[in-house]
Amino acid sequence: MRTRLAVPAAALCAALMMTLAGPAQAQLHDPATPLAVASKIALRGEANSIAVREMRIVRKNDILVVQADMANMGRTDRTVFYRFKWLDNVGNQVGDGESWKQMTVLGLGQQTVKSVAPTNAAVDLRLEMNVEPR
Repeated sequence: MRTRLAVPAAALCAALMMTLAGPAQAQLHDPATPLAVASKIALRGEANSIAVREMRIVRKNDILVVQADMANMGRTDRTVFYRFKWLDNVGNQVGDGESWKQMTVLGLGQQTVKSVAPTNAAVDLRLEMNVEPR
């Protein structure tokens, strides 16, 4: 006699996604980066001891302005390449995109990066980062 499971497909998919996403989520960002901030970061490669501890996003004169604090959790200096990608209300990129910027974060130090949206159509952002290993 065969027994059928009465588990909805959506529940199975959700359980599978949680199982797969659990360990991968921890590897995508430094543990010192809060999850709310990590959702705004597109990390290319490993964080290499760089954590974005805080991100402040405000709307001034109908334009988004962001400040992000990058902290080096290690003792050696790190070179960070970063740029901001501005998104509209459906997730499409707004503007031509910023060029990559280079910055050195000293060992156990912190740097603040700032940017302004190109138009008032930007409602969200991603901070793209690439941290050089030493």
